[in-house]
Amino acid sequence: MTGEHYDSLETRHTDEREADLFRRLPALIAHAMQEAPGWANHLSGVNPEMVTSRTNLAKLPVLRKNELLEAQTRKPPFGDFAVADASQYGRVFMSPGPIFEPQGSGADPWNGARALFAAGFRRGDIVHNCFAYHMTPGGFILDHGARALGCAVFPAGIGNTEMQLEAISKIRPNAYTGTPDYLKVLLDKAAEAGVDVSSITKGLVSGGALFPSLRAEYATRGVDVRQCYAVAEVGVIAYETEVDAGMVVNEDFIVEIVRPGTDEPVPTGEVGEVVVTGFSRVYPIIRLGTGDLSAVVAEPSPCGRTNMRLKGWMGRADQRTKIKGMFVDPKQVAEILARHSEVDRARLIVERDGEQDTMRLVFESTVADGGLASALENTLREVTKLRGTVERAEPGSLPNDGKVISDERKYD
Repeated sequence: MTGEHYDSLETRHTDEREADLFRRLPALIAHAMQEAPGWANHLSGVNPEMVTSRTNLAKLPVLRKNELLEAQTRKPPFGDFAVADASQYGRVFMSPGPIFEPQGSGADPWNGARALFAAGFRRGDIVHNCFAYHMTPGGFILDHGARALGCAVFPAGIGNTEMQLEAISKIRPNAYTGTPDYLKVLLDKAAEAGVDVSSITKGLVSGGALFPSLRAEYATRGVDVRQCYAVAEVGVIAYETEVDAGMVVNEDFIVEIVRPGTDEPVPTGEVGEVVVTGFSRVYPIIRLGTGDLSAVVAEPSPCGRTNMRLKGWMGRADQRTKIKGMFVDPKQVAEILARHSEVDRARLIVERDGEQDTMRLVFESTVADGGLASALENTLREVTKLRGTVERAEPGSLPNDGKVISDERKYD
């Protein structure tokens, strides 16, 4: 962990990396099928010894999150896709959906250290970590990565902003991890309260898009911010090394871009769904469809790392949408409507207000209000764990296009 790169794996020849990954892949698949009935059923008929190339890997079915959710509903908590029961793992998490995940093994089970290193984090740094530690693995993903790198971590989590500012003023962390938006909340509140938080000079964010205007604002306020792309099942899939240069795929993952709704990889440069294969022996993941859109950048990274580059997060392949770092699923909107039979149709609209994510539930109803909007607002918060507004619309005015979640944020 010296110089410009975390280790020599990041700069090895692409053919060497590819050969190494596909040399190891058959054993991983065999292990998953032998130890986890869910994988045995999902990959029924697959001969692991034959999966030694991307062409043959593409013949395996993609496991999409709705399928994993259904399997976990039938056989909680892991749907038989883990190699052990819940009691054998150090931690078990519940992400929105809900989808359950076990914690992997080792000091850095989500492979966060490389992303932190690329963002300028080094041994001896103090990291103010504002990812959630409650139920989800979010807070632990970069907490473990930072400590594996040799950093100290303050587990701030989300909320209690005034107390967080007090902690920053006393501990003097020099680095931030959390969602892109929350750093602005901390900086703005600190300016209002006259609290010195100038010790923070760098950050690594995830859980939402880092909009160019927000990154530029952070730069003017003395904070150099990079972003990474992570999912709860495997951890940090890709990470920025330089601004506006895409994201380098993490070592120890095979990433494919497939046509949404299919198992078929798209040509290089075409936008499609990110599919990831991870090599954890305790929670093997084989061709997991993340539901996120991206594309491969053909040219090598200017930073010298030789792994595949992604253009970054480019939206969702389905209507499951990340808002303020939390996923909101169409099934949750359906649950809200099920609790209010007076509502005929509804659409959750996701927008930006300045540099913050916002959401509003627009609903149609022929029933006189009588407190319906207020009740819906409470249910929206209860089901999604996020605050949003509620707006009534004339019956028949919502588009008849099948959307229940409409992401209207601009990403350019």
